[in-house]
Amino acid sequence: MAEEGPPPSTQTLDPIAQRKHAAMLERISNHHQSRLHASAARRSASAASPSFDSVAAFLDRFSELRRSIESDLARCRGAAPAAAADICSAPAIKPELEKVSASISDLERLLAENSYFLPSYEVRSSLKAISDLKEALEVANSELLPRKKFSFRNKAPKKESATLVKEIDERKVPDEEKSNLAVVRDTPGFRNEKGAVLVKKFRASEEDEGDFTLANLESCKVYLKGRFRALFVHRLKDCNVFAGPVLGSILIEEASNCVFMLASHQIRIHQATVADFYLRVRSRPIIEDCSGVRFAPYRLFYEGIDEELRVSGLGVETENWANVDDFKWLRAVQSPNWCLIPEDERLGSVNISEVTEQDNDN
Repeated sequence: MAEEGPPPSTQTLDPIAQRKHAAMLERISNHHQSRLHASAARRSASAASPSFDSVAAFLDRFSELRRSIESDLARCRGAAPAAAADICSAPAIKPELEKVSASISDLERLLAENSYFLPSYEVRSSLKAISDLKEALEVANSELLPRKKFSFRNKAPKKESATLVKEIDERKVPDEEKSNLAVVRDTPGFRNEKGAVLVKKFRASEEDEGDFTLANLESCKVYLKGRFRALFVHRLKDCNVFAGPVLGSILIEEASNCVFMLASHQIRIHQATVADFYLRVRSRPIIEDCSGVRFAPYRLFYEGIDEELRVSGLGVETENWANVDDFKWLRAVQSPNWCLIPEDERLGSVNISEVTEQDNDN
């Protein structure tokens, strides 16, 4: 009987088989390296922007940060008697209050970035908690820095500004909304216009420009090109508003028969009737006391807008324009106060590249 030889090894394979074997080993090695790189990238992204694997994990983190802010506020307010006795204490307290304000802003941003997966109830509850923190901070500011709070009275406000502040005070508006609406006193913007074309270009050299206000406009076309921090809209009728990326929040109060095309991280809409909103937004839009409002995706274009959206954190379409929270409709069924715009009724892409500030009609 012939003796059986040893099993074949890679050394006895023909050259073609050896090349195939080597190529297979290389593919396995490359796949392993790709997995390692992807894992490292995920860890890096997680470190830069915390993610949560469940609603409970987010709520635990949110509660932890809220308690920390409440503790910092209590410590600041505990210094109130000393500040009252020694006016020199106020400058030392001011940086601490500013840190608290920054922490509240971070908490608000955390909610905005994660609201897409939270139930509506949890979003409302978290917003209420942030509102309570802002109110507590305002109280602390009034106790510890009273001169700062009332220093604006040394300036004579414009007639329309004084009227608006009086209206805000007389209406039953929540405190946090009063503070937001009162911003229209001092911010740059367009006010008290009828039948005008209003154009503003935010300069790239002045990155992250500040707040902007639209107030008491009727039958106007408004074009806002470039990035800015916040937009406040008050009492618009029969207007069209087209705006580039807003780095923070948009607050709209009293708008009727208007079209808005807006991109921002947050948007709240109060007392709007028969209005269309074309949005790109990181968190769910919030409406209150609205009726007949409709929503569709953002379709604005001008030269450079894609890059502006990207650097503003709005480059990716989240489809939150269709996830509207109606704070005055708590039932499980669809709110009757808003709907999506049927596709055959939506505006096409709106190109405002040729619009310039020279078109302003004042």
